[in-house]
Order: sequence, then C-alpha cells, then structure tokens
Amino acid sequence: MTDINIRTDGRAGRITLTRETALNALTWDMVHAIDDALTAWRNDDTVALVVIDAAGSKAFCAGGDIARMYATGVAGDYGYGRRFWRDEYRLNAVIAGYGKPIVALMQGFAMGGGVGIGCHASHRIVGDTTRIALPECGIGLVPDVGSTLLLARAPGRLGEYLGLTGDRMDAGDAIHVGFADTFVPQDQWPALIASLCQTGKVDTIAGAALPAPQSKLARWQADIDRVFAAHDLAAIRSQPDAVPPAPIAHALDLMARNAPLSMACTLRIVRAVRADPDIQTALGHEYRFTARSMEKADFLEGIRAAIIDRDRTPRWRHADWNVPDADIATLTAPLGPDALTPETVS
Repeated sequence: MTDINIRTDGRAGRITLTRETALNALTWDMVHAIDDALTAWRNDDTVALVVIDAAGSKAFCAGGDIARMYATGVAGDYGYGRRFWRDEYRLNAVIAGYGKPIVALMQGFAMGGGVGIGCHASHRIVGDTTRIALPECGIGLVPDVGSTLLLARAPGRLGEYLGLTGDRMDAGDAIHVGFADTFVPQDQWPALIASLCQTGKVDTIAGAALPAPQSKLARWQADIDRVFAAHDLAAIRSQPDAVPPAPIAHALDLMARNAPLSMACTLRIVRAVRADPDIQTALGHEYRFTARSMEKADFLEGIRAAIIDRDRTPRWRHADWNVPDADIATLTAPLGPDALTPETVS
C-alpha cells in the first residue's frame, strides 16, 4: 500500500504514514493495515516495541479521510461511516491497551484521527512544529477516537476548553494537558528512531529529551477553569466579565465558528467520561454521537461547508448556543443493541 509503510527494523515494528500529499489523513485501508500489523506483532518475540511516525514536515496525521463519508451520507447510506468509526475506534482501543511499548513521533498537525493513533501510545513524542487539535465541532462532529478520555483527564477545565474551541496545542501545551509525554527536537528524531530499532528499549528516549517548552494553556488555566466550569454552553457564553480576559475572548471567537449542537454534546460527553475515565467508556459515548451524526446532527453540513463547497458558511441546526436538552439527549442516548461495547472494540 502506497499510503503506509509497515515493516520491521531491528527490534522494532515500524509504521510510517506516507500519504503526505493528503497530510497523512487516515483511510479505512490504513486503519486496517495498522490494526493487522499490531495484531501480528503482539506475540512476535522479535518485536520489542512499535514506532509510529509519518512522512513529510506538515503533518503526522491531520485526521480521517472524510470525503467518502460525505458521499455516502448525502446518498442516505449511513452504514459506511458507522463501520469506519467502529473499525477506527477498535484500533484506538488496541493502541491504548497494547502490551508492548508504542512510540509515536508527532510532527506538524496531529488532529482528529491523528490524535487517535498518536496520543494513546505509551510514549508520545512531540517536537518543534507539533500542533495537536480536536477541531471536530467545526465540522458538526464531536471529538472522538477516544480523545474525550484525554480531555476528561486534562487539568482543570482544559478538556472542556479544548473540546469546544478546537484550539491548537504546541508541544508545551500538549505535554501540560496530557496529550504528549516528551519533547525531543525534530532534528534528533532519526537518531532516536535508529536507537529504538537497534536496542528495542524505550529508555533511550530519556537521553534525547529536553525540558518541555512553556505552555500558554498553563498560564491561561485560572481564567479557563472559571469560565468553562459553567454547567452548559449558554452559561459559558454568559460569563460575567464585560470585557473578557484575552484567553476567554480567544475561546469565544473560536467557538463562534462551531456547531452549537456539537459543542453542547461535547460538553455532555467529556463530563460523562470524567465520571468513568476509561478508553472503552470514551469510545462508547463518542460512538453514540458519531453513529447518529449524519442523520441527526450537523456533520454532513459541516463537511459541505469546510471540504466540499468550501464556502465556510455552514447552516447549523441551531442558530444560537441555547441548545435544548432534548436535542442533546437525542445524540448522546444509549444505542441499545447497536452500542459500541468492549467486545466490539477490543
């Protein structure tokens, strides 16, 4: 497959995303290929660890390949998207619970599906150009691929902030929030990968690491915690400052572009996962929304505006942030026999 290069190198299983012209966005075939490789290496004693990286300087993985989802969805076929998400979520669970170290090196953009394959790894390395984000509310979806677990575990209310705004984290932010572990300058990555392959030992990472860059989100924490602790979306917007602090003004500007229904559901999901912080819980809650997103949410309209027509003027189902609780419940209620369960994703 030209989109991905899977091989072994010394003591390491190597997975390199090579779909550089598409910012290494994940296709369904790539999801299956990664899953198959991890399954094969699980009980292979010659493979001590797995290294996941990507070609090019612009992106580790900028998300999923959603053009096919749009085409099938507007034709009334919602099954394709549901099957894709089930397989992708299964892979996310495999990575999160893998019995051998997985080292992910994330340069450039790591968004959406890229978070799913990079930020659940046991050893998450970021560098000078790293920009991690969850922009799903801007296309009528919710943060998924198990990312709501990472958001739920983030310090204070940074999980709500990042899920609702889609703001980009640099290396320092990602480490502060818990989406990454270690900062290594990118010019050191080839030597680090060579050492990992030769030794099969992850303790070589510590020798290449530098102190994490300062995080803007750490500086903004107090303002974010105060505002994003509000009980619903409308209350977040109605925070009392006549002139909001700069971090809050920035947040409200980002949120103004997003689907109100997606933001309201994201808030509900992150808080539900915080009460039971587990990868299976997160994926199950996310799938409740994504399985319904084409038919009952703003996903198809969001893709139309951002990717297909590129007019950047989505017509969301809700004109303001006063999203009725009944509409949130419709998207986040249990799926019954169609639910994503531990058996279906592990």
